[in-house]
Amino acid sequence: MSDLETRLIDIIRGVPTTMQVLKVVRDLGLPDAMIFSGAIYQPVWNHLTGRAPDYGIKDYDVAYHDASDTSYEAEDVVIRRVAAAFEPPLRELVEVRNQARVHLWFEQRFGADEPYPPLETSADALKRFVATAFCVGVRMEADDSLSVFAPFGLDDLFALHLRPNPLRVKGAGGWARTTGSAKARWPEITVEGN
Repeated sequence: MSDLETRLIDIIRGVPTTMQVLKVVRDLGLPDAMIFSGAIYQPVWNHLTGRAPDYGIKDYDVAYHDASDTSYEAEDVVIRRVAAAFEPPLRELVEVRNQARVHLWFEQRFGADEPYPPLETSADALKRFVATAFCVGVRMEADDSLSVFAPFGLDDLFALHLRPNPLRVKGAGGWARTTGSAKARWPEITVEGN
């Protein structure tokens, strides 16, 4: 395990709400489940900039991968099951998506400026986020250890640097909107190309 992975795990362990979500999701036994996006990278930025651990976290993105039934109805059963495991206000902040069915709706919802092929695992979704610093996921294992998934590493995350994902079509995915929102909450970050 790298020094940055160890630092990330230590930071995440210091965020009670994120740890609660990780534990509940693990205990529910969702296939290939993890938490990713803002609930993971934002606590790191908060730690590095001296903010409260959960500052700026708008939701907790829970991914799972179940290719056995990619219908919305099957996903909705899981969404309701996960929601029932939390009390408000956390119930309203946990967003669950079956990564095996994202390709069925992504282009229609976000625009067809680039293809979105089917994903084989939840970790594959990490390769689709617009900035490399966002491409980080964490899973709580049966022994309470945390596994980190970061296809582009953790250097950009800890450097407070937003760099476009090299696997995405240039200019796709709302780069200006996404980075502008992040910069408004964490003015310390640098955005490549700005």
